[in-house]
Parts: sequence; C-alpha cells; structure tokens
Amino acid sequence: GSGDGQEGDVTGKEPVHAPDGTGQGGAGSGEGAEHDVSSDAYELGRILTEKFQLPNLQDKGKKRSLTRYNYDLTNRNRGEGQVIDKKDTLKQIIKTNIGLGIIDGPEGLDPSRFIVAKRDLVYRVLAQEQDYESQAMVFFLRDYSGSMYGPPTEAIVSQHILIYTWLMYQYQKQVETRFIVHDTEAKEVPDFYTYAQASVAGGTQVCAALELVHKIVTEENLAQDYNLYIFYGGDGDDWDSDGKKSLQYLQEILTYANRVAFVIARPNRTLSNLERYLKNSELLEKHPKLLRMDTVQAPAEEEELIESLKRIIS
Repeated sequence: GSGDGQEGDVTGKEPVHAPDGTGQGGAGSGEGAEHDVSSDAYELGRILTEKFQLPNLQDKGKKRSLTRYNYDLTNRNRGEGQVIDKKDTLKQIIKTNIGLGIIDGPEGLDPSRFIVAKRDLVYRVLAQEQDYESQAMVFFLRDYSGSMYGPPTEAIVSQHILIYTWLMYQYQKQVETRFIVHDTEAKEVPDFYTYAQASVAGGTQVCAALELVHKIVTEENLAQDYNLYIFYGGDGDDWDSDGKKSLQYLQEILTYANRVAFVIARPNRTLSNLERYLKNSELLEKHPKLLRMDTVQAPAEEEELIESLKRIIS
C-alpha cells in the first residue's frame, strides 16, 4: 500500500457533536437534598413554561461545560479495529492499486485484479469523547433597604424564584446562582434563604450592586465559561438620582451578559429615579435583546409576576 503512518496508527478523529452543536442530557443524578431541590426546580420550570407559555431560549450562548464522557465509534484506524469503514477502505484500496499501476484509468476496471493489503482496511474504533452542555450563572440582586420591607420584597423574591426555575428548565439543570443584596453598600450572601430574609434600615445606591457583580465576573473570569444573567429587583429608589455610576457599570455588564433585567416593585405609579435614568440613558432602546425593565404593583399577584416575567425574558 501507499501513504504515511504505521499499521495500527489512528488516522483521524471526529467529535460526537459538531463544535456548535448542543449537548444532550442534564446534570448528574447525585443523591441528597441538593439534587432534590434542583429536580423540583427543573420540574416547576417545565410546568411554568408549558402552562403559562413562557418563551424558550432560542440562543443559550456559546459557553460550554464538560459534563460527561461519551464512547462512540468516531476514530479511524488502519489495519485493525472494531467496525470496518467500507467507504474509506474502498478509497484506500483504489489509492494503493493506482500506485501499483493496476488502475490506470476509469475504463476496463477489474476488481478481481485489485491487491488488498491489510493496511488498506480502515476501521472505526471506539473512542472516548467529551460531551458538552450550555451552562448558565444567574445573579439575583435586590435592594434590601428599609423602604423594601413587606410587599415589595415579597414580589421581587417571588419573581426571582420563578426566574430560577425557568432557567433550570432551559439549561437542563446546568444553572449556578449568586445572590447579592444592597443598600448603600452591596454584599454577596451564601444562599436564597439569606437573600430572601435579609433587611436593613439604610439608604439605597443601585450602583453598589452592579459594581459588585462586575467585580465578581471580572475577578473570577466568569464570562469565559458561563452564560450570564443578571436580574435586579427593587422599589426604584436610588440616592444617585442621575444614575451616573450605575449606568457606567451597566454598560460594562452589557458587554458580556446574556440578559440584564430590572424589575421595580412599587405601591404607586410615581416614576422612580431608577426608571427615570434608565429610560433617559436610551440603553433600553440600544440593547433590546440584552436589557429589559418592567414594573409591578406591590403587593403583586402571581399572575402579574408571571406576565412581568414574560416581558423581561422574551
């Protein structure tokens, strides 16, 4: 025969999925409370999506995480292997016989005269392949200052639960969460319970929460590995009335986030500082696929929260 390489050499590899393909399957089925919570959230997300016709994500982003290994007949081997590749074997036999002068043109081909060497046989070989899935990290931010006591906090926290379950369903449980609360300063808290229950009597600066998100993302290089979602909830109060610092950090965040959404829960129809400077900035018009803002009355019924959810995720 002809060609480079020794008998038994691997001559080519093919991935199980194309580079831009979407992996299949979900998170591992571990045991314990964490698995139960994620399974319950996934199921609730499925029910919400189907019952209330929530939109499915058309583009989950390009970030992938290794979740498991698959084994498939994707490698090609010459001389030996599990399953013969008839097409590639025929090509190799023809190359060999052309090199030997047995085939010198398309006319008068006589396959009975072909010489078939062992190394002309091309096999498919069982190979270990990485299987990738899209993954998301969602930041939940909320104002926990004194003005948020009661119905506004209940509305925001309830909607954030709905958002989390929806994302769990969309990303097949591949969702990690981070929780940030703020008054004039922001801090990350360890879990949803702390996030939902925490409160202080201080003032409000939205920029503190956005600054902390941006710091975490850049220092941990999260944009490289995750599809990032940031959902903010508050009553719209902000001591920074023109939002200069908030808008500065927001524009940075929009360079890497898949979606940023602000939901204002307020007891009246008075336009808040946050709503005013977001509208005046024209960022909502410039980035309609990345940035959303919505308002709900506080207290809010579940149906109103779901309709608001549709508006910020569609």
